[in-house]
Amino acid sequence: MKVLVAGGAGYIGSHTVVELVKAGHEPVIVDNFSNSKETVIDRLEEITGTHLTWYRADLADQSLTRAIFEKETPDAVIHFAGYKAVGESVEQPLDYYENNLNTTFSIARAMIASGCDTIVFSSSATVYGDAELPLTESEPHLDSLSPYGYTKVAGERILTDIAQAHDLKLGLLRYFNPVGADASGRIGENPLGRPNNLMPAVAKVAAGRQDKLLIFGDDYPTRDGSAIRDYLHVTDLAKAHVVALEKLGGFDSSVKIWNLGTGKGTSVFELVAAFEQACGFELAKEVAPRRAGDRAEIYATPTLALEELGWQTELTIEDMCTDTWRWQSNNPDGYPDGEAQSTPSSVNAS
Repeated sequence: MKVLVAGGAGYIGSHTVVELVKAGHEPVIVDNFSNSKETVIDRLEEITGTHLTWYRADLADQSLTRAIFEKETPDAVIHFAGYKAVGESVEQPLDYYENNLNTTFSIARAMIASGCDTIVFSSSATVYGDAELPLTESEPHLDSLSPYGYTKVAGERILTDIAQAHDLKLGLLRYFNPVGADASGRIGENPLGRPNNLMPAVAKVAAGRQDKLLIFGDDYPTRDGSAIRDYLHVTDLAKAHVVALEKLGGFDSSVKIWNLGTGKGTSVFELVAAFEQACGFELAKEVAPRRAGDRAEIYATPTLALEELGWQTELTIEDMCTDTWRWQSNNPDGYPDGEAQSTPSSVNAS
């Protein structure tokens, strides 16, 4: 399939591009590089050994998006495009609603106009809000604790209604805590500014780019007092997108939902200890007060993905830490600045 990867230069998008090529598909990357760098394109071409088609474009621009679809005529879309920092979304909710929803509207209109009938949407476990464990895809009351999460709740609802009205095949992937990096060490998570999530913060401290790690709360009702999350390797996650894309057409229902995770929780202290094993030294850390809105424990119920997709995670917490440290130590400043050596495609929007 020719697959338009919206936000394909970002963290999860770039790893999915690698897995699409490995599986024999043809990705077309579209990204405005607001939270990524063009030089990731060169790394992707290096890893895949192939020239990639890519566009420097804002997918919130409906005329430009439609022109790209008309030129490329993709068979399917994987939709990663959007702002994604929870804390920032609380401070700038209008930007998040405007960008994330307009991007979704634009992609949906272009799909309908061009006859593209398959889409996989990058959703999140944040749509479960503070629902009780276990979290299953049949949870009837979606909610969130942040504007970012509400853009995912709204995105799922919008795309579900559109899919049912226009006979599209839609896969909603609710994933938990993606971490890690490609085993090559050439691509990985590259947050701009101070990291909001645990693993990139741990890696920055290990690389000497951050003075100490703040652990928010050691008095939760968990086995060691720290918060517990379901971490999954970004490569496992990328493979899930490819499998979902390939199998969507085989289901009777036009809309399918899958949780993606290991089904097991790892505490903050456990992850930090595993990272210290990977890098070979102890990290400077300090316990800080809990953050408002953080849950004590959250993990996936990934049974349906195994039953319907034949997908389950293969890589361990140790793999996640080892691969993250390889990426961070080889690229202490992330991706280099500048334009990609590869030339972007162009299109004229009417």
